[in-house]
Amino acid sequence: MIEAARSWLIAVAAAAFLVSLSQSLIPEGTVRKIAGFAGGLTLLLVMVRPLLGADFDHLDFHYEDYAGEISQRQTELQTQSDQSLQELIAEKTEAYILDKAAALGVDCTVHVLVEPGEDGTPIPAGAELTGQKSDVLANYMEQELGIPKERQVYHETG
Repeated sequence: MIEAARSWLIAVAAAAFLVSLSQSLIPEGTVRKIAGFAGGLTLLLVMVRPLLGADFDHLDFHYEDYAGEISQRQTELQTQSDQSLQELIAEKTEAYILDKAAALGVDCTVHVLVEPGEDGTPIPAGAELTGQKSDVLANYMEQELGIPKERQVYHETG
């Protein structure tokens, strides 16, 4: 392959040199214009010669394989994106609950369960709290975050 490219470049350089040399030796006038046109066509033919000799019938792109790989990669990326979004929503919701708990004077830790909603968008669906139980915090999570009380699990500590 490299040898073919090397010989092609040498042919193009030689043709360009010969066209340039002939242009400089021919006197001004109509003959020089015709020679310049012919030289340009010759140079063009030398440059596209590898394409003229190519056998495109045996060229096989395997489109189906590439399409399958692209589809698989898109699925992988979508899964990663969905997982990252779920993790981000869980983190932000946990921080939001902890801020509210601190404002209420409740000392606890929180783990939020995120599930896909009706439209596929991840939403907070449950919460597991360790620490003192607070009905005010439970009501807040139900009303403001949409986490029903039956999906709120408390592990009370001493």
